[in-house]
Amino acid sequence: MRLDYTPFFRSTVGFDRLLDLLESGDTAQGYPPYNIERSDENHYRVTIAAAGFGEKDLGIEVADGVLTVTGKREDAAKPVFLHQGIAGRAFERKFQLAEHVEVKGAKLENGLLHIDLERVVPEAKKPRQIPINAPDLKTIEGSKAA
Repeated sequence: MRLDYTPFFRSTVGFDRLLDLLESGDTAQGYPPYNIERSDENHYRVTIAAAGFGEKDLGIEVADGVLTVTGKREDAAKPVFLHQGIAGRAFERKFQLAEHVEVKGAKLENGLLHIDLERVVPEAKKPRQIPINAPDLKTIEGSKAA
């Protein structure tokens, strides 16, 4: 029997450790839909479908390694819909960030909220090469015995 672990990795950015996600107890929600992209080893982008939300309706916060995106529309006068197919309900979406992952910026473009992330590993934590210093070997030349 093969298990599909894809749902466990949906809300993590920057690491693929199953145990960390299970410990966080993040609840899986279906709204709004989102993508997590990795452009290279240290750069990520979370894209959330935020149709109908403006910049003033959205909030982004990072606390204790958790990225929280909230949305709540402030409609002064609610129109009467004959059909409402675009959901505009309030939401809160949380993403567990890996160690050393920082939010670098966010922009709202064509109904999509893009949040750029970068893993910034301190020099002390990066792997480094250790040179091997072997003593110089001296060749001993023997003299001819007579």
